[in-house]
Amino acid sequence: MRTDYLAAQDAANRLGVSLATLYAYVSRGRVDSRPGPDGRTREYSASDIEQLIERRQAGRGAAQGAAHSLAWGLPVMETRISLIRSHGHYYRGESAIALAKGGATLEETARLLWDCGEHDPFVAGLPDHWPKAVALLLQQSNVPPLERTTAALPLLALDATHAHSTDPLHRRHDAALLLRETAALLCAAPPSTQPIHRVMVTSWRTGELGLSELVRCALVLCADHELNASSFATRVAASTGASLHATVCAGLATLSGPHHGGAAARAHAFIQDMLRERKPIDRVRERLRRGEALPGFGHPLYPEGDPRAMVLLDAMRATRPRPAKLSAIERLIETVQTQCGRRPNLDLALAAIASGYELSADIALAIFAAGRMAGWLAHALEQQESGSLIRPRASYVGRMPQRDG
Repeated sequence: MRTDYLAAQDAANRLGVSLATLYAYVSRGRVDSRPGPDGRTREYSASDIEQLIERRQAGRGAAQGAAHSLAWGLPVMETRISLIRSHGHYYRGESAIALAKGGATLEETARLLWDCGEHDPFVAGLPDHWPKAVALLLQQSNVPPLERTTAALPLLALDATHAHSTDPLHRRHDAALLLRETAALLCAAPPSTQPIHRVMVTSWRTGELGLSELVRCALVLCADHELNASSFATRVAASTGASLHATVCAGLATLSGPHHGGAAARAHAFIQDMLRERKPIDRVRERLRRGEALPGFGHPLYPEGDPRAMVLLDAMRATRPRPAKLSAIERLIETVQTQCGRRPNLDLALAAIASGYELSADIALAIFAAGRMAGWLAHALEQQESGSLIRPRASYVGRMPQRDG
């Protein structure tokens, strides 16, 4: 697989320069290039790109370079959990797309992310009922999934057996229990040892053939995506010695923002609005003229299209939940791509699944959160085992204090 070379736009985006500047670097011998797989385009050395970035950051000074790296910039932490490439992402060196297409469950993916080896933390049983306080919370039908789960986790933490154990097996056992419990909380289901994708689909009572397999695939693709905002928040909490319950609460809180997990809800609303239009192309053009966003399209790390979305939309076509609605969603995707060149991302794909099966935006977010929970736990485990505290320094740019005297 060609992972050591990048497409032109991807390379330019990494460097933060125009294509013309990229080509100038090539002509000066600073970046190696070679023919692309189709024979018509060229690819550019990823290692040469990284060396250019490092030299440029070093020239800016360590403090300024660190500040820039926090916004889609250079890596700021080491991890063995996941890797992002323009053609897809990897879990401990294994293709997430291959896992999803190959039938892996979220539980199997979690074992890989948590570096369990031959140990299976999911063999342990579960309580057959929720604690009373959690059961009362689940009776509140007006509480959305994310808020319900965030409220319930501190209550479950009260009974956690190994909340602050340093034993790796104890930690992974608690992670497995927590993953199953949070998935059940997200869909207001009882605790279960059934595969998580089946638990979720059964709770929605759709009776739709093919949805269970589609949700399984989505959960695996959502499981981790390197150092995104919620995973970073989880690691910060874990670095303080907080319990796994507390660390994933940090992840859930961060996910709730409109620029992270809330993006799926915005994509869902966009799809619903467009499906009601007789001529969606006119509304898309109007949004573009006004400079408004098109929720669910484009991704800074995937300039040539989010491969996670491509896999899920292909899988959705295979299930064909509502042929007319699916065709309308596909026409919308084609319209946006034709008008502005943007391609669907993971948020759009999750929203399309919910729309295609006539499910709510909350369910799109529940799928995302249940899958990403496996990644948050992986980051929490890795950070706990490192034993280091995450405490960056700030570069003060405000008013300077007056000198005494």
